[in-house]
Amino acid sequence: MTVRKYTSPRRADAAAATREAILASAHDLFLNRGYVGVTIGEIAEAAKVAVPTVYSSVGNKPTILAALLEPALTDPAVADTLAAVAACDDPRTVIALTAKGTRITHERHWDLVYGLFYRNPPGEPAVKAVLDRGADDYIQALTQVVDRLVDLDALCDEVTRSDAIDMLFFHLGPHAWMTLVGERKWSFDQTQTWIARAACRALLRT
Repeated sequence: MTVRKYTSPRRADAAAATREAILASAHDLFLNRGYVGVTIGEIAEAAKVAVPTVYSSVGNKPTILAALLEPALTDPAVADTLAAVAACDDPRTVIALTAKGTRITHERHWDLVYGLFYRNPPGEPAVKAVLDRGADDYIQALTQVVDRLVDLDALCDEVTRSDAIDMLFFHLGPHAWMTLVGERKWSFDQTQTWIARAACRALLRT
């Protein structure tokens, strides 16, 4: 006789709601007091759950932080931008689309990315691994953009493919946004416009 495993939709919904409450509480506490200054007990208290529930629903502090970062790493704007880039035949529009796409991802997740990971980066190895994966994915996405520019024969004669990837990362990478928007208080609109123009001047034929 085959025994069917019973799954309760109500129980699954409750578990999902508990997980979201834990992540929301951790998000607020981490931003207000920094990652190091928050304990699992305080996250549990803020979420109105028991400490063992935090561990069973999400995990330890590095796992919680990695879960908070995951939406930024998997933002659909990345795939949408790369699809638009692949269909575009104008080099300057390719870079403008890329600047817009990186702006969308940073703006959507700004409080966490800038407020926590940039200003007070956690030293946890598990968190660093997640951030390293994000940086690798960022480079891979920009590589596809550069390859599109190469296909369009749009790069300056003195700019190699490898150089173009590094230069695009310099202009459109996370630190450009952190510096201009976070440190210098530029608007996202102003930053998007400037980095797109600067990248075009640096990479493209005149």
